[in-house]
Parts: sequence; C-alpha cells; structure tokens
Amino acid sequence: MSTAVGRATELASIGEFIDSIDSGPAVLVLEGEPGIGKTTLLQAGVDQADQRGFQVLSCHPSAAEATLSFAALADLLADVTPTLLESLPEPQRQAIDVVLLRASVGSPVLDQRVIGAALLSVLERLAEQTPVLLAIDDLHWLDESSAAVIEFATRRLSSRVAVLAAVRGEESDLATPMFRLPAPLRHQRLPVGPVSLGALHALLRARLGRSFSRPAIVRIEQVSGGNPFYALELARNTDSSGSLPRALPGTLAQLVRARIDGSTAEVRRALLAVAALANPTVEIVQATLDIDAAQVERLLTEAEAADLIRITGHRIGFAHPLLAAGVYTDATPADRRAMHRRLAEVLTEPEVRARHLALAAIRLDEGTVAALDDAARRARARGATTAAAELLELAIGLGADTPERRNSLAQQYFDAGDPARARKLLEQNVTGEVAGPIRAESQLLLATVRLHDDDYLQAADYLDKALAEAGDDRSLRVRILVTLSYVLVNLGRIPDAVKLTANMIADSTHLDDTELVALAEANAAMVRFLGGAGVERAALERILRLPDPTTPTPVMLRPSLIGGMLLAWTGDLDAALDRMLAVRRRCIEWGEESDLMFCAFQTVIFQCWRGNLADARLLAEDTMERATQLGTDIPLAIALATQANVAAYTGQPEQTREAATAALTIFQRGSCLAVTVWPLITIGFLEVSLADCAAAVAAIGPLADAASAMGYGEPMAAPFAADAAEALIGTGQLAQATALVDQLEVNGRRLDRAWALAVGARCRGLLLAAQGDLDGAVHALEQALDHHRRLSMPVEVARTQLAVGQLQRRRRQKRASADALSDAVRLFTEVGAAQWAARATAELDRAVVTPGQGTALTPSEQRVAELAATGRTNREVAAALFISPKTVEANLARVYHKLGIRSRAELGRRMAPAAAPVEDRETPDS
Repeated sequence: MSTAVGRATELASIGEFIDSIDSGPAVLVLEGEPGIGKTTLLQAGVDQADQRGFQVLSCHPSAAEATLSFAALADLLADVTPTLLESLPEPQRQAIDVVLLRASVGSPVLDQRVIGAALLSVLERLAEQTPVLLAIDDLHWLDESSAAVIEFATRRLSSRVAVLAAVRGEESDLATPMFRLPAPLRHQRLPVGPVSLGALHALLRARLGRSFSRPAIVRIEQVSGGNPFYALELARNTDSSGSLPRALPGTLAQLVRARIDGSTAEVRRALLAVAALANPTVEIVQATLDIDAAQVERLLTEAEAADLIRITGHRIGFAHPLLAAGVYTDATPADRRAMHRRLAEVLTEPEVRARHLALAAIRLDEGTVAALDDAARRARARGATTAAAELLELAIGLGADTPERRNSLAQQYFDAGDPARARKLLEQNVTGEVAGPIRAESQLLLATVRLHDDDYLQAADYLDKALAEAGDDRSLRVRILVTLSYVLVNLGRIPDAVKLTANMIADSTHLDDTELVALAEANAAMVRFLGGAGVERAALERILRLPDPTTPTPVMLRPSLIGGMLLAWTGDLDAALDRMLAVRRRCIEWGEESDLMFCAFQTVIFQCWRGNLADARLLAEDTMERATQLGTDIPLAIALATQANVAAYTGQPEQTREAATAALTIFQRGSCLAVTVWPLITIGFLEVSLADCAAAVAAIGPLADAASAMGYGEPMAAPFAADAAEALIGTGQLAQATALVDQLEVNGRRLDRAWALAVGARCRGLLLAAQGDLDGAVHALEQALDHHRRLSMPVEVARTQLAVGQLQRRRRQKRASADALSDAVRLFTEVGAAQWAARATAELDRAVVTPGQGTALTPSEQRVAELAATGRTNREVAAALFISPKTVEANLARVYHKLGIRSRAELGRRMAPAAAPVEDRETPDS
C-alpha cells in the first residue's frame, strides 16, 4: 500500500512522536494483526523523519532472515558513512567490519557486547549531528543476534535517538524488554486497528483502479473486518461488475493460499526458492532452479504481474510478508526439503549452507552435523552467540546429542544471556553417566553459571568436583584452579586459595597457551599477596606486562586489573589509577558493563584514597546510571556501595548510611563474603569521621577478627584496621586496639607498606595518648607523618595532622596545635572532605584562645557540652575529644556553673538547638 488511507489519527500520533525526538530517546511500537497496515504507517513515519532531515536507519526482516546472524543489523548500518564507522574505537570498528562481512574473524573472538557497544556509538555519534530514527518493520522476525545488539544499544540511549517498530499484536510483548529506555514514559504503543468502510473503498479504488458497488464494499468490509490487505485480496476475487462471488475464503490464510494456487507449478517453485532465501536475487533463484536467464525472467515477471513479488534491481521481495509465509507453508514438506537441499548446493556461506542442510535432513548425517558445528564456531567467533546456539540445537535435533555438544551449547546460551537454559543442559551432563574431563568441563561451566547467580558456595563445590575429574588435562586444570582460587578468596578462605597456587603455576608451565599461563601467574600472585606473601617489584613489573586473554574472561581475573590493584595496594596510587582507567576504557569499548561495575567499584575506592573526590563522585554517578540500565541486583549493590563510599568521604552521613545499608542488604542475599565487607567499612569510616566511636566499633569491630580468621596477611586488604583501632581506643577498649595496632606495624615493617606504617603509627600515638604517655604519642605521630610522605593519600595525612593538633592542644602547645589543625583543615577542604573539614575546624576554633565574656561558654566548654548533651558518658566524651575524663569533668563543672544548671537532663534541654554534633552539619554543596 502506497498511502495510509483512513489513518489520520494514527498519522497524527506518529507525527507527534517524530517531533518529540529532540527531547531524547523514545520508542513507538505499532501493534496490529497481519495485513492491518503497520508497514504503511511505519513508512509514513520514515517519510516524515526524512522530510525533517533526520538520519533514518531501517530494516525490514523476513521470516527467512530470522535465523541468520546479524541480518537486520547489517541492514540498519547499510546507510552509515564509512567515515563514521572508521572513527569508532578499534574493537568496535573491527566488530562492525565482521558483522558487515567486510572482514574475517581474527583475534580476539568477538563478544556480542562489543557489537552492541559499536551500535550504541554509531547512534550517539549520528545524534550529535541530527536526530536519528531507528525504523524496524516486522519486529517479530528480527534475528536474535540483531535483537540482542539492538536491545543492548537502546537500553543505554541518552541522545536524540528514537525507535519506530511494527509488530504483530500477538507478539507485542517482544518490544517491552527490547526497548526498555531509561525513561519508561517515553515507551509508547499505538494499536493499529481496522479502517472505516469509506477508507476501504478509497483504498481499493486507488490500488485496483476500479470502483465497487456499495453492497460489495460492505461485504468486503464484513468479511475482512476492516483489514486492508485482506480487503485487497478479497477484492481481487470480484468480477468486472464489482460483485463478489457467493463463496469466499473464510480466513486470510485460505485466501492467500487460493491466490498462490492460481500460479503455475513452475512459478510456485520459483516463489518457494524466494521464500526460502534470506536475501533472494535473480541470479541465486536462477542457479537454484537450474534454468537459463530467459526462463527465470519469464517466471519472475509472471509472479510480479500477479502482484505476488516486487523486483528492485536484481533483488526480489514478496509484495507482502504473508505471501512469503503462505508460499512456504503451502509447499509440501518434501518440496521444502528438496528446495533446502538445492540451496545448500548453490550457496557457499558456511552458516547459511549449514542451515539449509539441516532443514533438508531427515536423519543423522555426519556431513550435515560437521557443517553445523563449523557454522556454530564461525557464528560464535563473530559474536553471534544466539545463532551459534541455534546451529548446535539443529545438530542435536538431528540426533547428534553428545555431552561435548551440550557443553558447547550451554556455553553459547550463557554467553547469550540465558543462564537458566545453560544450567539445565549442564546439570544433565553432571548427573549423567559421562565422567572425566568432559564432566569436569560441565562442572566448571556450571560453577560459572552459579557465580552469575551469586552462589559462591555451590560454585566452590562444583569446582572441587571438577578438579577431581580433570585428570591430566592441564589446560582444564589451570582454568579450574584460577576460578576456584578466586571463589575461595571471596568466601574468605585465603589459606585454602594459597594452597592451590603451587599446582596452578606447576600445571601452567607445561602449557603452550601464553594467555592461560599469564592468567595463572597473575591470579597466583594476587592470592599469595592477599595471604601476606607480598610481591617483589620485579614480579610486579612482570605482572604489569602480562597480556589479557583475547577470549571473554571476567575482568577480576585479568592481569590488567590485578596489576592495577597491586599497584594501589603497594602504594603507587597514581600509576594504579592510570591503569584502572585504561581497564575501564577497555570495558567501555568492548561493552563489558558487568565487568565495568567491578572496575568502577575499585577505581572509586582508589580515587577516594588519592583525594580525587570530584572524580570519584562522577564515576559513582556513572556507575549508578549503568546499574539502572542493567536492571539486576548485584550491579545495583555495587553502584550503591560506590555511592556510599563517596558520600562518606565528602561528608554526607544520611546518604552514606542509606546507600551502604541498601548495598549490604543485597550483598547478604548471596554467599560472597568479600563484598559484604565494603559497606561495613564505609559505615565505620563515616562513624569515625563523626567521632561516634561506639557506632564505628559496632560496624567494623568484628571485621578485624574475621580478617584474621580468613587468613588475610596483607594490611591493605583490610583497610578498616586503622579505623577499627581508632574506634576501639575511643571506646576505651585499649587491649583490642593494641592488638590491631601491633598487627599493622608488624605487617607494615615486614612488607614495607607505607600506608600500614603511617596509620599504624598514628593509631599508636592515639593509644599512647589514651594511656597518658603524651611524649610517646607525639613521637609516634611524628613517625606517622614521615611515613605519609611516601604516599599520595591526603585524607589520611590530614587525619594524622588532626590527631597531632588535638594532642598538642592537650599538651597546651597552642601554637603547634593551631598550625597542625590549620594544615588539616586546608587538606580536608582542598579535597572536599566536608565532614572531616568541619571536625578539624571545630578543633581549630577551640585551639585559638579568645577572652571569655561573662557566662559565655568557651569553644572547649561548648564542645564538651554538645557531646555530653547527646547522652555520652564522661569517658565517651573524653575518648571522642582525645582528652582525659577528668578534663571533661572540669569543663562540665564550669558549664553547669555558667548556665546555672545542675543535671545532664537540664544540659540536654539547654543545648537542644545544638545537640547534634557539629560533625553532622553538611556543606551546601555536599
């Protein structure tokens, strides 16, 4: 149909939708039964977008294309300029070249995510110049590989890109998950219903060139239900007078069949070839039918004259998709198999040929199965994991159901984002009669699936069993050992993980696979480091040079990320951040968003340590946006944890507690102990900044014993130790604090960790001060400042300066106290640590002596009164201010005298407006 007759309302809605594209991403899905006119309306939208100067990318998938990998995506990208494609990041450019069949698959093997990232980059770059319309007809026939890529891209849209799609009404639910935009209200559905009697008459007159009597039009409208295509087919059955025959087909399918049956057997065979081809051309049809050019031209011209097909150049398409479906389904099964067999002889592209071979087969055939296996490997290498799974399913359907093929099929389903189907296949292998390395492979894959579900305990069980089954297959053993060591670390079983590293390295030395050897070396080094073995500089330099695997590998196992974490934990934060940002760039370019979450989490921590709080905040915001797009719990929990960390450093107590608690709630549903630690660490850090030592002890006090029990020997792997020690000192638990401080200092000296030595000395100073040894405390804090000079951690330096200032004021060294506190205020303010800056400022105010006026409280008295009014005991107030209980009593006595009160209750009422500690105040921009 060339015009949308009788569709004024629908056209107006489409026009409003096109006009709205400037407001950001939007989706409009046209829904209706076959033949109702969805394609005509979609084309009207395309025409409107063209008239407004928009960039339009369109595809019109067919039933024959639904099984091909990236067929629709190739159509969408057909009109994108080579210049734009060349400007994409290298992995994305290579992916597009492979998808468009302009290059063969090289190394690395493509991941479907990089293709999605490439499409997203194309859309965003086009949208920088003009709004973009993505037009997809017959969404229900979109090949699954293209659908996955389009879904990846559209969920992440932020620019002027809109999607206009048409789908059968019964298939409309397909559009909901595919086009889940960040703003749900921008996803609209437009039902396309029947047209009016008058519109039908105008349509038939325009298309068929003749008028019909009113009784005939009424009858056509009644039978067709106002469906334009059905009405047109009915109208073709009328005689020259415009009268309908008495007997009419009861359904549109019957009508289509009757129309096809009106063609000769030769024409129907030519039409069957067209229907079975994904991209039919005159040349392919001629070769398939094995006839000369004149004969194929005669047959195709006859079909075109009957308005069954349209020929554009040398390409052939059906006049309506229902005709293609009718031709294919109306052919006998034997005729269909014969046609597919002939197409397998004519076509040479491996994936296409293998599908035709499978559709032609009725029994197990080794050649066909081999072709399907080869095609599946090629599809997987192109990133078409869903297509690879379909090809393997075809082989299994022909009787080639083997444990090895089920393993391969499960891997494809898992990579395609369907872990449930992968798990079902693998459990068949694990519980079946298969044994040895094949079952070990199944157990390794099943462990990976369980890790995806955050079930580390079951993953560890499967990996233990896999290791016992692997036998002498060293490559398989190394892969199992690498994964198992990672799982054990996250379960808090560091000594057990360390024990695996010797075999991991021993087995890897016999391999020719340099990437797997690098994976083993990097992960063994990390596990041993966490266990307290440290890492020599030469070994670290070697790890930094190790290559990442070219096959999809979780980012936490890659040498690139492990090297970045080791740099940070050994004190080289600047180099670590450079490396982590490079890893982040790689994840973005390859579309590895789940890996990006883990990378972002670690990078935010390092940025906060480095004092780059503005960068950390931006990264946390980006992480939350990506987690929202992913829509699953673990990414959300990671994003919440990053937000909490930044909020704690920038001094936002309520935001910190809310985000950390939400993250902890999600993490505790799983069995990964390692991740549950971080929200608690963040809360502990916050409470220490608020001088609420009791709350800090409650949050992180138990972690110290837990870290020791887990076997952590690396001080940087337990960054909460210093906060826990300070909180314990503040609550008077000096014995427990002493054990932590001793451990920090011993491990700091043993491994030469500047951070552990600096914060250990600071905590030693606080401990000595609490014991009354002020001179020893000063000496310890001076040592802490010496160690800080080896680090780039301004917040930690400022915290030590704060402790120095408090101690010097206690020693009545007013000038020295003011100098140290001024330095602390400056450092905290420079990095944006508002809560710490407020606390240091309050201490500085008390250090500066001003003459009292009448009964006005001095800054010191004010501070003691504020803390006492919150319900703290004298000992708790003393601990918070690093002074003795006797000094608190003396200050309170003066406060009571000046205010004319006699009890804590009266003090609480008098101090009510200022009862909240000064640390709870937030700066305007926090």
